[in-house]
Amino acid sequence: MSSTNLFTVATVRASVDGKTTEFLFNESPQIFRLEQMTASVVRSVPHITEAFSKNMPVRLDIDPVKGVIKKIRPATEDGFRLLVTERGKLENPLKPKKIDVSKIDHNTFNVIDQYLDFSVFSLCKKDVPNYARTREIFDYCAAQSCTLPDPHEVNPCIPFQYVIDGCYARAHQMRRIITTKYKYCCEKVFSFANNDLDTLAVQACKWGGCCVRWWYHVAPLVRVKVKIGTCSLRLAMVIDPGMFDRPVLLGDWLAAQANTACTPNARVTMYSIQPGSAYSPANYEGTAYSTDDDYVLTEETLTEYRDLTTCH
Repeated sequence: MSSTNLFTVATVRASVDGKTTEFLFNESPQIFRLEQMTASVVRSVPHITEAFSKNMPVRLDIDPVKGVIKKIRPATEDGFRLLVTERGKLENPLKPKKIDVSKIDHNTFNVIDQYLDFSVFSLCKKDVPNYARTREIFDYCAAQSCTLPDPHEVNPCIPFQYVIDGCYARAHQMRRIITTKYKYCCEKVFSFANNDLDTLAVQACKWGGCCVRWWYHVAPLVRVKVKIGTCSLRLAMVIDPGMFDRPVLLGDWLAAQANTACTPNARVTMYSIQPGSAYSPANYEGTAYSTDDDYVLTEETLTEYRDLTTCH
């Protein structure tokens, strides 16, 4: 999210109980609702539906902690130009894959070249040499948490404690660390809940234990060389200190986002592995992505969220 509070509409849908409307935006994984159905708010709702139909942004005043929209305004022409200027477009994104996480075969799913045959892996050849090095990368990223005292080696610090939003910025900052400090390949993995009333749901055990709902999530993915007996494999592992205390296999990362103890409609609809330059989705279908090559949006968002928390 940038300080301009400009959002592009991913979709508008009913809630599970059918009593409220949910608003999903490409610039945030949060599932938003309106704060109050006052007359002025009701009059402003058409701005969202019009923006959605015309693929135009809207300007929102939101409460990021409560996940509510307080005010909706149409974006000015200058605002639209700013949006286009500050957000790049990922060229030739890969198609997402549908998935049922309950049917993942964890013996094969995480093995690159056997199951995870994504063409993006051909763009960079330097894999992480072993799990110990992967754990070192994870621990270094986790040490940049805004919950730890200054000074941090990387600035802005990374607000892992604010897991409800900002995953795109956290992932991009970690991607910068992985590719520049450690000089390894780094892709991004996006998960989506974009079918009917599906929602991603996790329990934020590291930050107070509350349940968090998203419509998408993203984290860095690295390819790790491992040996099992005489067999050498490359495994897909995810670096996500907001959710875990160690690197995890891709299948475990996906399965953790379908926590039905949080909500009965918790389900991962599909996932997508993209180049590390992908920043956030640019549509509800997960077939287009924005970029942030100069890390301006990344740093704005990390700074904006550094003092926020998720569980209260």
